[in-house]
Amino acid sequence: MSWKEKGTALALALLLTGCGAPESTSGLPAEAAPSMASSSQVRPESSLSPGSEVSVGESSFSAPAETDLPAMQTGLVREQLLDSEESPIHYSYFLPENYDGQKAYPLVMTMPGYDRMWFGEDSSGSNLTWNGFTAWTEYPEEMIVVSAQLTDWGETSAKQAVCLTEHFIENFAVDKSRVYAAGYSAGGETMSRAVAMRPDLYAAYLHGGSQWDGDYTPVAENGVAVYIFMAENDEYYGSQKARDAYNNLYGAYQKAGYTEEQTAAVLQAEIPDNAYFNALGIYNYHGGGSVVFDDEKVLRWILSHQKS
Repeated sequence: MSWKEKGTALALALLLTGCGAPESTSGLPAEAAPSMASSSQVRPESSLSPGSEVSVGESSFSAPAETDLPAMQTGLVREQLLDSEESPIHYSYFLPENYDGQKAYPLVMTMPGYDRMWFGEDSSGSNLTWNGFTAWTEYPEEMIVVSAQLTDWGETSAKQAVCLTEHFIENFAVDKSRVYAAGYSAGGETMSRAVAMRPDLYAAYLHGGSQWDGDYTPVAENGVAVYIFMAENDEYYGSQKARDAYNNLYGAYQKAGYTEEQTAAVLQAEIPDNAYFNALGIYNYHGGGSVVFDDEKVLRWILSHQKS
């Protein structure tokens, strides 16, 4: 079966061409730190119930019964294809087993690093076995989790990540106030760009073992919470890139009008030394950076944030 055939096998794997233009929103803080209260946006229910009869002029038709509707595949849905203005996007996603289209679920867009990031026949599906994906699918709270294998780890992939985010917001039962991003290594370069391109979409972003390639000001002005994790002796990037990202974001939040307390509520950085990793049996510090996804406290911090 070809990628195109696999991508159209499910009724909800709709193909979209192009993505909407960004809408700028302001995320200036209130007097207190951002609220952690939960809110949901549930899609409106249709007034047409399954099996009911509707008259149109002199004719009538029956709404399809629930048994006539295509079944929604839940759990892990592999190897989908979405058309975009950039190039086709190869992605997979996870739906909770008890997925209900009348509810609203958090959405996590998580992008892997290095060879797992690129799409290719040899790497196909490798983005689904790393802990940066499974940590979210196994988290106690039900959520929709998406991971993609993209064209590069620059501008093109960032636009693809935004397009994919919009696709899920528009076609699945997503709580728009709780859309999250995560990226590791190459995926962090991509997602830092994507979050900066459309900060109005994302409530929080987990930036692991990577350099920051996006702008800082839009992230702060839209109140996106950011958690940065980098090994002190990361062999690929070095920890200074994490410190630079933190300092630049800190300055952007301050310029946006955040107090010290408010900034601390939306910006965190963790740069552990070798001993931290060695205690976990990890001696490759860049490769070991994905251990941040095993820390439930960090995941909980990300998921505690929401758009106002």
